Amino acid sequence: MSTPSTPSSSYPHRSRGLGSGPGRAPARAHLRAMGLAELERVVCPGAGACAGQFTANTMATTLDFLGVSPFGAGEVPAVDPAKGAAAERVGRVAVEAVLAGRTPSELLTREALENAVTAVCATGGSTNGVLHLLAIAREAGIEFGIEDFEAIAHRTPIIASLKPGGGYVATDMHRVGGTAALAAELARGGLLRLEARTVDGGSIGEVAAAVTTLPDGKVLSPLDRPFKRGAALAILHGSLAPDGCVLKLGGAGGEVPVRGPARVFDGEEQALEAVLDGQVRPGGVVVVVRYEGPAGGPGMREMLAVTGALVGRGLGASVALVTDGRFSGATRGLMVGHVAPEAARGGPLAALRDGDVIVVDVARRRLDVELPDEELKRRLDGWTSPPPRYEGGVFAKYAASVASASDGAVTRPFPGHMPGRERIGT
Repeated sequence: MSTPSTPSSSYPHRSRGLGSGPGRAPARAHLRAMGLAELERVVCPGAGACAGQFTANTMATTLDFLGVSPFGAGEVPAVDPAKGAAAERVGRVAVEAVLAGRTPSELLTREALENAVTAVCATGGSTNGVLHLLAIAREAGIEFGIEDFEAIAHRTPIIASLKPGGGYVATDMHRVGGTAALAAELARGGLLRLEARTVDGGSIGEVAAAVTTLPDGKVLSPLDRPFKRGAALAILHGSLAPDGCVLKLGGAGGEVPVRGPARVFDGEEQALEAVLDGQVRPGGVVVVVRYEGPAGGPGMREMLAVTGALVGRGLGASVALVTDGRFSGATRGLMVGHVAPEAARGGPLAALRDGDVIVVDVARRRLDVELPDEELKRRLDGWTSPPPRYEGGVFAKYAASVASASDGAVTRPFPGHMPGRERIGT
C-alpha cells in the first residue's frame, strides 16, 4: 500500500492564486522590487508537494485509482489538522490488508491501470504518469503499452481545472471532494472500470457510488460541460520515434502541423546555455535535446530548465522542443518527450543535424524528419555511440540495464529481457 506526499497550501497573490512548485520564472523579468518581494513571500507557502497537478499530485491521484492507496488519503494538505487522522486511517487499512491477505498483485490489474490513466487524462496530469504507469505494468507483468494511453486519452476530456493548464490547485480539488468526486463523475460517464478493487477491500465503483455531491463546475466540471474537450496527451510515432513518444496536449487540438529546422544539442546544459545566450530565436525552430534518455542521461532527467527558459524568453509559442528525456509536470508549450528508441541506443535522434526539417503533426500523431529513409539509414550506419558519462559505479550499472522509455525505463536483469514478459506471452 502507498500513501503519497501531500500537497502544500496555496496563498492568494494579487494577480492569481499561487502555490509552491517549479513555476515559470522568466529568464528576463520586469518586476518592481516590492512586487518581487511579495511574490517571494507567497510562492512557496510551506511543507508539502508542489500545489499544481504536477508529477507529485498526478501520481497521488493515480495511486488512488490504481487501488493501492485509500481514496483521499494523499490529498489532505500537508499542514491540515486532519492529516493525523488520515495517517491513522492509512495505518489501519494497511493492517487490515495484511490480515486479509490482500496483495498488490490482486489490485494491480489491467482494469486498475486503465482507471489510473483515465484519472491522469481527466486532470490534465503530468506526462511522467505515462512513464511510471508503464513501469508499474511491466513490473506487475501486465500487458499494457503506450497505445493504451492514446486510446484512453482520446475518449477522456479534461474535467479538472488544475494548474499548469487550469486555474486551481490540489487544495482546491480537495475542497470540492477530491479524487472520490473525480471518480464519481467519471463513473457517471462510463469511463471507469468499476469492478477494480481497492486496498480497503472494496471497489472503485463503491467509492464512486458513495459520493452524493455534484461537480462544483469550476474546479471540477461535469462531463457534459468539461473544462477542455480535447485530449490531455498524445502518443506520436514516426521516423524520429519508431517506438513512440509523448506530447502533452492539455486539451489543445494541434490541428496545424509544426514544421521547422532543428537546433540540435547533445544534452540539457548545451541547450540551456544557447537559450539563455539568445542563440535560439523565434520563428518555428525545433530544439532537439538528445542523449538525455534512460541510458544516455543516465536516468532521464526532466528538461525543466530548458523549457522554463524558453517560456521565460517568450519563445514558448514559437519554438518546439523534442527530446528523449522527460519533462516536469509544470511544463508548458509544444514539448515532445520520451522519444524512443533514445539517441544513446542508436535511435533516429542520434542522426539529426542542425537544419534538418522536423514535422510535429499532432492530428496524424506523427513525429518525422524530412529525410529520405536511405539518408537516415546511412547516417545511423555511420553513427558511433558517444562515450558513457559514467564508466563505473551505480550510474554505469543503471545505464547498462535500463530499458526504453516506451517500456517504462525499468531495469532488466539481462540485456534484451523485459521483466514479466514471460508471464504475459510476449
